[in-house]
Amino acid sequence: MPVQKVNDSSDLDAKVPSHLQRTSITSLTMTSEPSHRCVKATVVHKGPVISCAQKDGIEMLRAEIKEEDPLQRTAEHTSINVIFFGTLAKDFSQSARQGDVVLLADFTIKKSPSFLRDKLHPCQLEMDGKDACVYVCPSAAPSHGPSSSEAKYTYVPLNDLKPKTVVNVYGVVTFFKQPFPSKGSDFCSTLKITDQSDVKVGCNIFSKKLEDHPVIFRVGDIIRLHRFKADMFRDSMSLLNTFGWSTVTFDGTIDSPVVPRTSSKSFHFGESDIRTVQELRQWAANQSWISKDLTVSLSLVKPGMYFDLTCQLLAKAVMDSRCILLKVWDGTKCQHPLLKVAVASDALEGESTVAKDRMNLTANVLVYDNHLEVARDLKPGTFLQLYNLHALLQRAPDQQPDQPDHLSFHLHGGTSYGRGLRSLPVESPALQSLKSVLEKHVDLDEYDEVNDGTLLEIWYTPPEAVVLPNDEETEADTGPSYTVLTCEHNTRRLTLARVKHSTPPLSCHVQARVKKYMPQQLYQCLKLFCSNCKTMEDVPDDSAVAKIFRESAKDNQACDEQWAATSTASSREPGRTISMHISRDMVGESTHMQLIFVEGTTLDEICVLSRDYKNLVPVRSVNGRMTLMDLTAPFLFSGDKRCYGCKQCSVNTFQNPVFTGVETWDEQAVAKALGVQLMQYRLLIQFELEDQTDTLEAVLWENAERFFHVSAVDASGSQDLQDKIQTIMDTIQPPDSSLEERPLLDLCLSVYTVKDNNRNKVCYQITNTEIKEE
Repeated sequence: MPVQKVNDSSDLDAKVPSHLQRTSITSLTMTSEPSHRCVKATVVHKGPVISCAQKDGIEMLRAEIKEEDPLQRTAEHTSINVIFFGTLAKDFSQSARQGDVVLLADFTIKKSPSFLRDKLHPCQLEMDGKDACVYVCPSAAPSHGPSSSEAKYTYVPLNDLKPKTVVNVYGVVTFFKQPFPSKGSDFCSTLKITDQSDVKVGCNIFSKKLEDHPVIFRVGDIIRLHRFKADMFRDSMSLLNTFGWSTVTFDGTIDSPVVPRTSSKSFHFGESDIRTVQELRQWAANQSWISKDLTVSLSLVKPGMYFDLTCQLLAKAVMDSRCILLKVWDGTKCQHPLLKVAVASDALEGESTVAKDRMNLTANVLVYDNHLEVARDLKPGTFLQLYNLHALLQRAPDQQPDQPDHLSFHLHGGTSYGRGLRSLPVESPALQSLKSVLEKHVDLDEYDEVNDGTLLEIWYTPPEAVVLPNDEETEADTGPSYTVLTCEHNTRRLTLARVKHSTPPLSCHVQARVKKYMPQQLYQCLKLFCSNCKTMEDVPDDSAVAKIFRESAKDNQACDEQWAATSTASSREPGRTISMHISRDMVGESTHMQLIFVEGTTLDEICVLSRDYKNLVPVRSVNGRMTLMDLTAPFLFSGDKRCYGCKQCSVNTFQNPVFTGVETWDEQAVAKALGVQLMQYRLLIQFELEDQTDTLEAVLWENAERFFHVSAVDASGSQDLQDKIQTIMDTIQPPDSSLEERPLLDLCLSVYTVKDNNRNKVCYQITNTEIKEE
């Protein structure tokens, strides 16, 4: 049996065959010779037996073990991941448990793919051979009674945390941010906690699944963290989740039920946990910082404030690609007149709010940027907590000078100061007072009927789908427009002068002519855009790409990869060989199903080859191993199409490539297989517009493909489509023409602000507009 049990830890060394030599976990490296060596450690965590897709469905189990040698107590990397395969996985699952001492023999050493995340050993041990064996010494079992948190977990006070240790802790939340996308593929939660020791510790949690993150509603909530690694970061102790981590949170209000919040279907929770939560609640209630609750009712909001708001969602509407309107209330009446936002009736999801609007009870919250994903999933009637909401005074269009400014609410982008939003469960203790206030206004629903008279009372303000009054001084139509509007709202037309004096965000219609546009060389309007890091670049010109190919082909030595079948051909240049590699799994398939790696070619040669082969990946050899070329050059040639990767976001590795299980090799599939972040082709043109009142610079960006009826990626490889764009531009601004000779354009403009050197800059973008097709 590959897993053997011994009765006492002291017997482990005696039971192990003499040909095995004991080694420490800290001394293991990728170059260590693992044969005839063994390691002795304690099981810290044991996962379930699962099926491994990379090994044809063979069963596997992941465990974490930690070296308990006192001499290694302050050393780094005393914990390491171990992967058991096949029979060993099942036997280890049945024979070992947390706390047992194990001795592993005849393992293999591999690079740990989770090292950057769990901060354990940079290597991992794999037990997957006929000679691999495990010796297990069981830890002392509980004497009686069912398993509980008292018997299973030990909690460390925050002032006793030691670097490089994996711990379980309890704490009171003093600061938190809702989960936000990290630079990788995970979401990140950031929080700070404290306990009776009055030590404050930062904590970062990374997980791909939003539901795995802790459910924190407000400062003062209690949180329990299991299997978090303590370490020093910027001279302060911090905690980071490791393999097998879990969190449970509790409401921090004294005398409220001790109800765990967690997405886990199985977790340990006993009487000692209840006592710990109650003790932390009592202690926190007497701390000065716990009284600094930023939650404010609408009746107490003042202009310029940043505050938290507990409220109910009445209705919502998607305004444009960067903004969602949430119509909320908390049953209290704001002391300042509230700015109203009108939307098309078919765009509003939820109940009518006209009666509440009249009584100054409805707050119109404009949500931006990274908060849109959460806002889209909200349903009317949901109770919400909004964090770091900004109250701003704003003038409505057509507002008289002697009238007071109206109060607007903005949930800006970013996560500074914990900015964000989340839904609250109906049973949350924080909602009891809110519900009692809302019940006093239940009769208002009878009067929420919309008619022409009530709509005329509404103050209108941006963003999109806002109905604005007509401008009497707008330019009279002098001819048919060369464009058509595709937006569904019925916004009336404004002059450019009025648009420039309006307060963003705003969407409106204008009629103007093109005074000039940039770039004049239209091939320069084609850009490369990374949706991950938002980088935008010019498409490299052929001379720069050709230089990369020439340098790569110079003195190139063909690479030798076990997974690839290789064929070679002589080039026209003496001494230079062109190599074509293909995964052995693809040999015999049609060329449209193959992914071919080409080495040693010039740019002209690979362009010729791409006429006959659909997917060509240019590569070079480094120390005999295959790698991608500099990502300034395309990573994929597919017919006339060239695909580029983002230098900042691409992994760019050929370690253990997997080319099976893909039905069709398109650019997305190729990029994923190669670890490349695919950049998108976009069109970007800046117009200077002019009417009888003013001029205005506006960009054509998100709507550019619809405007020209041309796909940017298709235009990148088609001269005919590039000529089509040029023809359109020559029509709206004919060469050597005067402004009056140019056609009128009906345009939908989006007005918004961006940060530029820490200052707000007003920008204008053409949206929802298309060129008329003959």
